[in-house]
Amino acid sequence: MAISRTKTNDATETVNEVTDTMTDSTKTAMKEATAKVETMVAETQKTVTEQMEKLSKGFEGMTAFSQENLDALTKSSEIATKAAEGISSEVSAYTKKAFEDTVAAAQGIASAKTVTELFEKQTAFAQSAFEGYVAQTTKMHEIMVAATKEITAPIGARMTAATEKMKSFAL
Repeated sequence: MAISRTKTNDATETVNEVTDTMTDSTKTAMKEATAKVETMVAETQKTVTEQMEKLSKGFEGMTAFSQENLDALTKSSEIATKAAEGISSEVSAYTKKAFEDTVAAAQGIASAKTVTELFEKQTAFAQSAFEGYVAQTTKMHEIMVAATKEITAPIGARMTAATEKMKSFAL
């Protein structure tokens, strides 16, 4: 029986050694797998954090850009309002002057003593009124062109900024 106990003890020791080896290998494999998973999770978390920061900065940039666009529209509206006031004042001043000139011409025509004098005064008034109208039309054109340039300048600047932003997105 001594032999069989030795064989049993040897078999038990072998099983224990194999079990210990398997346990150690399993523990080592689990530690390695855990380390790899922890590394993968850490890298994923870092990547997600970086992407969220980029996305947040992108939204901040879009918000700032939109605010600048709104500011440009507001500025253009203010300029347009001032230009409209200036044009209105100019039209009122011209209308008043034209009315006064017409009343004065009518009085002059009414005081004519001869038909020749009447035609001369009427012709002088017509020529003066036409020249005044042409001068006023030219002046109004210049005012409107200048106002248009001023009104569109802030919006044009925003369009340029938008174009530059789009160029920066290009390859």
